[in-house]
Amino acid sequence: MAPGAPQGAPVSGISGGVPADQGTAGGAGDKGLRGGSVGLLSSVVLGVSTVAPVYCLTATLGPTVTAVGVQMPAVFLAGFLPMLLVAFAYKELNKDFPDCGTSFTWGVRAFGPRIGWMAGWGLTVATIIVLSNLAGVATDFLYLMLGEMTGSSWVTELDQNKAVHLLTVVLLIAGATAMSYRGMTATKWFQYSLVGLQLAVLLLFSAIAIGKAASGDLPDSIGFSLSWLNPLEVDSFSAFTAGLSLSIFMYWGWDTCLTMNEETQGSAKTPGRAAMISMVTLVGSYLLVAIASQMFAGVGTTGNGLGNPATADNVFAALARPVLGSPWSILLFLAVVASAAASLQTTFIPVARTLLAMSAYRAVPPRFGAVHPRYRTPGYATVAAGIATAVFYVGMSLISENVVQDTILALGLMICFYYALTAFACVWYFRRSLRTGARDLLLKGVAPFLGGVLLSAVFLQTLTDAWAPDYGSGSVFGIGSVFVIGVGILLLGAGLMTWYGFIRPEFFRGETLRKDTPALVVED
Repeated sequence: MAPGAPQGAPVSGISGGVPADQGTAGGAGDKGLRGGSVGLLSSVVLGVSTVAPVYCLTATLGPTVTAVGVQMPAVFLAGFLPMLLVAFAYKELNKDFPDCGTSFTWGVRAFGPRIGWMAGWGLTVATIIVLSNLAGVATDFLYLMLGEMTGSSWVTELDQNKAVHLLTVVLLIAGATAMSYRGMTATKWFQYSLVGLQLAVLLLFSAIAIGKAASGDLPDSIGFSLSWLNPLEVDSFSAFTAGLSLSIFMYWGWDTCLTMNEETQGSAKTPGRAAMISMVTLVGSYLLVAIASQMFAGVGTTGNGLGNPATADNVFAALARPVLGSPWSILLFLAVVASAAASLQTTFIPVARTLLAMSAYRAVPPRFGAVHPRYRTPGYATVAAGIATAVFYVGMSLISENVVQDTILALGLMICFYYALTAFACVWYFRRSLRTGARDLLLKGVAPFLGGVLLSAVFLQTLTDAWAPDYGSGSVFGIGSVFVIGVGILLLGAGLMTWYGFIRPEFFRGETLRKDTPALVVED
């Protein structure tokens, strides 16, 4: 908001019932962020960094093979489709109304304050869960890497000490919070280096794995087949959905490009282009590594096989030395640490800026809207997200490691929930302009609608599967623990929304961000 503007004054746009799809681009009010500080390349790097491709691959290669076998590359490709369709929705909504609240803001303008608030809640909770898991994985690989470098099993085993592990996790979260607090421009080259390292190591790993598999000297290796890319050969729809849920998680985070829109040069177009480039980079990397790993190790359940339950949750830890050899295996450990560390920093962006926007429109307490006068970042929201992440991880770890894993499994529900809402919001927001031309019909209507339907199908199928008592680590009153956690998180959000609407009803009455018009008011 401009300095000195009276409280409650309109910041941009004109009220009076103008249809949403006729709103002017750039309608969001100034929230105090540093405009024009992020270019196209920086935005792409932020998108790739937040996704953390090396971390995602080591955590999901094994579970995906367990679910769908040799069709793993096909499922990675299939998971890209709904993400691409939803990306069109983000691109078109951002072009019309760039706002750092993204799903929250666009959900409000399409469907009203309550659905928009729940979209913002889904994004916030998903981000905190991911941040905690990133810190845990970064800690695991940090000690693996240090053990490999020193040749000491004692150093590696330090991670097994819960007190050491939790202390390291909290320190990593504190460091990432501090870096995010200072802003992305202050650490731009740090991010460039970490993302470049990740992609270079993945390329090296894939090339050596394919070369060794092609030599024919490996007992578990299998020859490449085009059928690996055919999703129709997956045994069952339930298995396909399970694999698809994992692959959707692997692409989650590209929308960080959009949450930086108010700080990006050419805010109406650049973030959307960056999101598309990020996704193409990711799908290419994922397919290459999936094929290379499968050719090298096969899908067996013993030894180096990708289906081995003993190594399924950390495939690169098992394949680093067989593929790269010693001492080069350290590179893969370093890449995982770099991936998790880079993502740990950039993943604060969407949650902090979503909370900033929600505060600006009085949907959450005003303190979350505080912007640091020097760094021009949402300082209070960033610190609050860091504290919530640390408390969540430590609390869940002290209760049970199984609870941590169940919460991560429930993460897919949160992702599908708010992405699908954003996709449907695009269709409804632009409903009056869908007949103006083929482009508008396809990119503002058909593509987002199909993306929303696909993600809704995954959401509902996952809920159905998670209802079973054997889904996850246990059951509560005969219901799977993952279902209880996922639905419980959504119900908690609905309860908090109802409570805040009772004590501060302005936002929920449409006084600060209005449905179907470009008029909005922000907090002074």
